[in-house]
Amino acid sequence: MTACAIEPAAEHEDGDTPRAGCTITADGSYAARLALDGDCWFPERWTLDGPEPYAVPLPAHQPEEPGTEVQPMSDGRVLIRRPTDGRHIFSLLYPTGPGTGELLLGAVQCPDEGTRLRMLPPAPGGDRAYALAVGPRSSAVWLVAGGAFGPEHLAEVPGRCSGGVWLDRGGRMLALDRRIGGRTKTVVVDLERGGEVSPLLQIADGSDDRLLLADPDSGLLLIRSDAPSPGRARLGWGVLGSTLPVRFPECLRLPDCAVTPIAIQPGQVLTPESCGVALRLDGPVGSWIGVWRPAERQVCHLPAPRGWLAGAGWWTGNGVLQLPYATAEVRCGVARVETMAVPRMEAVAVHREEAAVHREEAAAASRAQAVAVPGPAAAETRVATAPAPESESEPESTASRPPETDPPHPVATRPVPLQQAPLGGLVTK
Repeated sequence: MTACAIEPAAEHEDGDTPRAGCTITADGSYAARLALDGDCWFPERWTLDGPEPYAVPLPAHQPEEPGTEVQPMSDGRVLIRRPTDGRHIFSLLYPTGPGTGELLLGAVQCPDEGTRLRMLPPAPGGDRAYALAVGPRSSAVWLVAGGAFGPEHLAEVPGRCSGGVWLDRGGRMLALDRRIGGRTKTVVVDLERGGEVSPLLQIADGSDDRLLLADPDSGLLLIRSDAPSPGRARLGWGVLGSTLPVRFPECLRLPDCAVTPIAIQPGQVLTPESCGVALRLDGPVGSWIGVWRPAERQVCHLPAPRGWLAGAGWWTGNGVLQLPYATAEVRCGVARVETMAVPRMEAVAVHREEAAVHREEAAAASRAQAVAVPGPAAAETRVATAPAPESESEPESTASRPPETDPPHPVATRPVPLQQAPLGGLVTK
């Protein structure tokens, strides 16, 4: 059995990022993909949390169509979506000795030819799965696995939505990139408050701003926007709940290459600048891996393992990047890339000193020019409209500051709209 075909690096309709060669649960315990046996597609589950990864084929009574989607669940079953005649049928697959068991969950009707339905990324916890149906004027969020009575309509969001990023460990706050009035901005859908929608990412009035990845532990966000260079999307980063502006490092601009973040190192609760970020790099010579950390401001280029399921990967908390691959010789393999768990200490120290200066300047600006934030957190949060640009300011003396102490428990961040006024000077190197 050979590896499944890899999709090209071009973005899908409505700005969705390239689809990965397989889908991995949020905790990295299972993966699922459509594999190819001759001319026949069939679902395959990978178990990743044991001593060695192994694959279990889950073929149905007939081959799957290429448009079929699969997603692993935390209990080892695989959710499958089969489109047919304006309906999307959802089932759970599981091994039963030599065969495949199938539990039918129900279907979502999409009679409008202009409606496109796809699975959202695996939710935290892994016991629920969601889908997004994008219509001509609105987008619907569906709970398609884990509910009490089959697929359940949860929210209707005005506008055409794409993307899909989970902002918390509870699977409550879902970020979507919504296109309205010719512009794309990221909004947050609160699935526990009837699908209440509030803004998250709004860098400039005339810019297209998308959220690509988020780490709930550190709050690190990976963003694509054309705000710093209208008409040309740039990759940037920010921190959830911070008043500092989004930054667009020069090192993430690679000529003739498509750069797509695929995974963020978890567990760095107090130091988002130390998180490792894995990048999928697609160029004229193929696909390879990039590893980048905000504190270091440089990209480390690494060859992808042969047979890499392009776009798929996950981090361990101690900084090991894991990349799934499949070849004719190895049906189910994981390449482990050892990276520095923490960036160079001097780089982190400089970044923290700069961040301290920026926080004080941004706080002063926010007190003078703060505006209320719309949405459920409006009574508690505010966002500065004129933060100070990033600069090489001299750090303040450490003797003038009280010693830093870690809080007794990790501080949970909340979605706060990110906005920056003048963009000049905010593109870093």
